[in-house]
Amino acid sequence: MKILAVDDQQLVLMPLEKRLKDLGYEVKTSTHSESALELYKSFKPDLLILDINMPGTSGIEIIRYIRNWLKDETPIMVLSGNTDEKVLLEAFELGIHDFMKKPLTLDEISARVKRLVGPAKGRKQAITTNSILQNRCVGVVIPCYNEEKRLKSAEFINFIEANSGYHLCFVNDGSSDKTIEVLEELRNGREHYISIYNCEKNGGKAEAVRQGLLHMAQYDDLDYLGFLDADLSTDLTDFDDLVKTISTTDFQIVNGSRISRMGANITKESARKLISMSINLIITKILGMSFRDTQCGAKIMRKELIPIAFNKPFLTKWLFDVEIFMRMKQHFGKEQSKEIICEQPLKRWIHADGSKLSMKDSAKIGFQLIHIYWNYTAKNSFQKA
Repeated sequence: MKILAVDDQQLVLMPLEKRLKDLGYEVKTSTHSESALELYKSFKPDLLILDINMPGTSGIEIIRYIRNWLKDETPIMVLSGNTDEKVLLEAFELGIHDFMKKPLTLDEISARVKRLVGPAKGRKQAITTNSILQNRCVGVVIPCYNEEKRLKSAEFINFIEANSGYHLCFVNDGSSDKTIEVLEELRNGREHYISIYNCEKNGGKAEAVRQGLLHMAQYDDLDYLGFLDADLSTDLTDFDDLVKTISTTDFQIVNGSRISRMGANITKESARKLISMSINLIITKILGMSFRDTQCGAKIMRKELIPIAFNKPFLTKWLFDVEIFMRMKQHFGKEQSKEIICEQPLKRWIHADGSKLSMKDSAKIGFQLIHIYWNYTAKNSFQKA
C-alpha cells in the first residue's frame, strides 16, 4: 500500500512519514507542488495526503489537475490549517475523501488512513509515541556555554518526540569543557530536528543568540523563531504556550514573564530578585513601555522580525533583551510596538545553579542601561537638536 504525502514544511512531513512507515505503508514525500505532481504520476500512490497552502501551485490546483486532467479517482486526504469554507467546499466538490485540520494527533491520522485504504500488509514497527502534528514550524535557539554537566538532554529529546514542528538549534558559545561532545551526541540520529551552530570563541549570550537566530532565519519552513536558556529555567511546556499565543493571535513577539502570582511556581534568589526589581523599574522608564520582566530568557517572534532585531551586534552581553525592544520601538514606533508585543506570564520558572551572570556583572548593569539609553534614545535626540 503506497502513500504520497505533500506539505511545504519538512518538519510536518517527517513525523508523518515515520508513523506511516512504522504502520507498514510504503511512503514518499514532497515539499514542492511541481515535483509532487511528477512523483504522483510515477509513484502511483493508493492515497494522497495533501496540504492546501502550498507555495506556487496550490493544493487545490493539484487536486483539480488529478481529477480533471488525469481523470484519476485515487483517494485524497487534505491535511491543512486552512479552514476557509469556500476553499474546503471546492476541495470536496473536486472529490477529496477526507479533511483534517491541524493540529491533530498522529493516532487520528493513522485511523483515518486505515479507514480510507485499509491496514498495511507486512511487518509493522511498534508505535511508541502519539505526537501532535502542528500547523506551524518553530525554530528555537539554545545558547550553551560550558553546559557539559547541566544540559538536560533527555528533556529536549522527549519534547521534540512528543511535539512535531520544532527544530532546536544549540549554539556552542566557545565552551572550554565538553559541551560540543554532549551536543553532538544529542543531535546524533536527530539531524532533521536538532542542529549545532559552533562559535569557536566565547562571545557572550547576546552574540550566541544573535548568530543562532540569523542562522535559523535561513530555514524556509520555519514560521517563528525564538530562544530559550539551556538550563530550562523556563521549561519547554511553558515555551510551547508562548508559541500557541503567537500562532493564534496578531502579536509579533511574545515575551515570557516571571511574574510571581498564585498558581505559578516562580523561584528566584532573594538577592537577584531585589536586583531585578530595581533594574526593571529603570528599564520600564527607558523603554517607555510597561514591561514587568524583559529579561526572561524565553521569547518567540515571527521570522520576519529577525533582520530588524538581530542584524547588528548588540551593545551589551546581558541586556540585549532591552535592545531588542528598543529596536522594535525605533522601527515601528512606541504605540505600534505596544500592540505587537505581548508579555505572557509563565507558569513555572526555577533559578538554576551555575548561572553565568555573576554578581560582579550585575553591578555593571546600571552603567550598561545608561549606555543603551544614550545610543538608542538620547544620542538621536542630541543629534537632531
